[in-house]
This record gives sequence, C-alpha cells and structure tokens, in this order.
Amino acid sequence: MNIPESDLPRVVIIGAGFAGIAIAKGLKNKDVQVVLLDKNNYHTFQPLLYQVSTASLEPDSIAFPIRKIIKGFKDFYFRMADVSKINSEKKELETSIGTLSYDYLIIATGSQTNFFGNKNVAKYSMAMKDLTQSLDLRSLVLENFEEAVLSKNKKRRKELMNFVVVGAGPTGVELAGALAEMKNNILPKDYPDLDFTEMEINLVEGAGKVLEAMSEVSSAKARKFLEELGVNIYFKTFVSDYDGVTVSTNTEVKFNTATLIWAAGVMGAAVDGLAEGCVIERANRVKVDVYNRVVGEKDVFAIGDVACMQTEDLPRGHPMMAQPAIQQGTLLAKNLIATIEKKELKAFKYHDKGSMATVGRNKAVVDLKRMKFQGIFAWFVWMFVHLMSLVGFRNKTVVFFNWVYNYVRFDKGTRLIVRSFKRKNKKELEAEKFV
Repeated sequence: MNIPESDLPRVVIIGAGFAGIAIAKGLKNKDVQVVLLDKNNYHTFQPLLYQVSTASLEPDSIAFPIRKIIKGFKDFYFRMADVSKINSEKKELETSIGTLSYDYLIIATGSQTNFFGNKNVAKYSMAMKDLTQSLDLRSLVLENFEEAVLSKNKKRRKELMNFVVVGAGPTGVELAGALAEMKNNILPKDYPDLDFTEMEINLVEGAGKVLEAMSEVSSAKARKFLEELGVNIYFKTFVSDYDGVTVSTNTEVKFNTATLIWAAGVMGAAVDGLAEGCVIERANRVKVDVYNRVVGEKDVFAIGDVACMQTEDLPRGHPMMAQPAIQQGTLLAKNLIATIEKKELKAFKYHDKGSMATVGRNKAVVDLKRMKFQGIFAWFVWMFVHLMSLVGFRNKTVVFFNWVYNYVRFDKGTRLIVRSFKRKNKKELEAEKFV
C-alpha cells in the first residue's frame, strides 16, 4: 500500500461515511499515523440520495473527494480499497490492494440494504444506498417513461408508470413525495402525449403509520401531505414476493409495476474476521461497549451504523442515522488519544438533536426536543440543516442554487439518461435461457 513506517501508533479507519470522516477530522495533526480506507474516493451525503434518484440534483452535488477533506492533515493517508477480512491476532487487514497492519482499528463501514432474506425482492427491486444505485434508479425511472411513450399496450404502460415504494421511514416518505411532485408538476410537460392519470405512486408500510420513529403529530401531518400529493398509502402491508412485474403482499393487495423501490430497512455492514459473538446476526451490527470498543476484541473499535451499543434505554442500539455516527466518531477520536496517553476515557452519551423529513414543496415535519412543527417553516428548517451539513462550499452553493431554481421554475434538474439501466424481470430472464 506504500504506507511509510512510523514510530507513531497507526490508526486505521475503514469507511469514509459520517462516522469515518468525524473521527478522521478529530485525529487531524495528532501524534498518530492515520490510514483511511474506503471503496470509493468520495464521501456521500446520503440524506439527499433521493434527490439524485429523482433528477433534482446531480451526483457531484452531494459527493465530496476524500483527498480534499484530508488535505493538509499531517501523517494521514487515504487508500481506495475493499476490506475483505480482519485478522485481530496479527493486527492486520486483508484488502483488495494488499495487507495492512494496525495498532488501533476503527470499523466505520456503515449500513447496507436489508431485504430480510427475500431473494426475489433483492434480485428484482431497486435499492438506494449509494450514488451508483441512485443513478441506476434515476435512469430506470426516466427510461420507463420513454418506453411508455412507445407502448400501445395499456397494461404494460401502466406497469411502467406505476411505482411502489416499500418502507415509510424518512427515505421512503421523501422519495414518494418527490415522485408525486414529478407526476404533478414536471413529467406532464416532458411527456404531453402520456395520460398521467394512469401513473400511481404507492407507499407500502408494515407498521400502522408513516415516520413511525417520529411524533404522532408529525406522522399524521406527513401522511396528510402525502395524500394531498396523490400518494396511495398502505399500512400493515408486507411485501412477500416480486418477480419484476407483480408485487405480492400479505394482504389481498397486489401491484403491477416495473419499479419496486426498497426503502424498508437497513442492517450493519460488518467486516469478516471478528471474534465469535461480536456480530449480532440478524442486524449484522458489531457489539460495542460505552467506549465503542468491540466486545471480545483488543484495540478494535466500531462506530456509526455498524456499531450496536446496547443499553437499558436502547436495547437495540442507537438509531442508524448520521447524528449518532458523527457524535461517536468525534468522541472516539478524543478517547483514542486518551488511550495512547493512558488517561481516563469518557463514556458515549447520545445527544438527540431531533429528527425531520420533507415530503415536498413547502411540506416537511420537524421534531425537536422541546417543540414540533410542520409545513413551510419546517421545510425551510429542513433545507437549512441539510444545506449546512453538506461538505464543501461548492456543494453548498450548487445545491442552494438548484433548490432556488427548482422552487421558482417548478422544475427539477435536466433529467438526462447519461447511461442506460435496465432491470429484467423474471419472465424475461427465463426466456433468455432458451435463446
């Protein structure tokens, strides 16, 4: 990997998400050598992935080069690599570009889509956890309408124009709202020869309300906003199967759609090689103590979505969101230096700054510790918080002007199909076997 030897302790960080970047910044110019590993050379602002998927923003608006983030950091190295295994006995990592030794290891690998063991859904649906998936989804959505324009078959045309979003958490709600706004304000101008009364956006949720983690008032308001936009909501409904055309559920409800978008759950992205019992099997998250040390390991830590710090108040660990990840990364940087200097460590305590979600133009909900509000003011708060959280002045500026343009012109992006993406259904794949 061409990492120079050093007399300083080597800290290796796996992952450049919110948690990884937070600890990297906390170790800036400290008396340690830091190596940051990630499979991409950029950090992604995941809360705005849905806007890339719906052509509101371009991918470079929400991604920032890792090397620019660590520019000027002393004795700090970035390598683009996939980590395949940890060998904690030798204190080494096996990666796609070679083996790397460490003194302290930080696992900040984040989360991945959880299909709950449903292989057909995993094979034929669309996920939205990274930039590549978001761009694929954007291409598929736009290509659906290009095919719909050509189709004389009404049944096929409806399949192409109907969308099913599974999961009514923040991602599902925001995506359903964005698709509804495209239907109401944008797509009819692009495709005047299509009948958009045939287009449906269906939001499927296993619980009894949208935004289950938020307050009752915010949940009810978000539901009202979605219904005003024309989104069909189905509660207590679980997807049992999908073949690329037909969505089967635990009820009598079935959907015919060429696009099933899975936003129903995530699980940790644990790395192989940890001691037996370290990883919670179902959630694929790594057990840690109050100092984010991996239970059963020495000098190995985990932070962010992949870490599960179980307490009496939080038996399933902290929520898999940006704020716990950032706070854990910031504190662990201080605790690592304290460990090296043999000083007392500080236990992690999560400070909940609230939660929020946007449904569409002038429509958002915000839950803070002492107040809750909805509507246009919540929408401006949501935009301000997300704008300020972006990395880099350029990204903030580009996103701001995009949002202003979209608001004034009732338009979103340029809707270019830069690269084609087609997900074949089960029937099409089976037909290919006989060709």
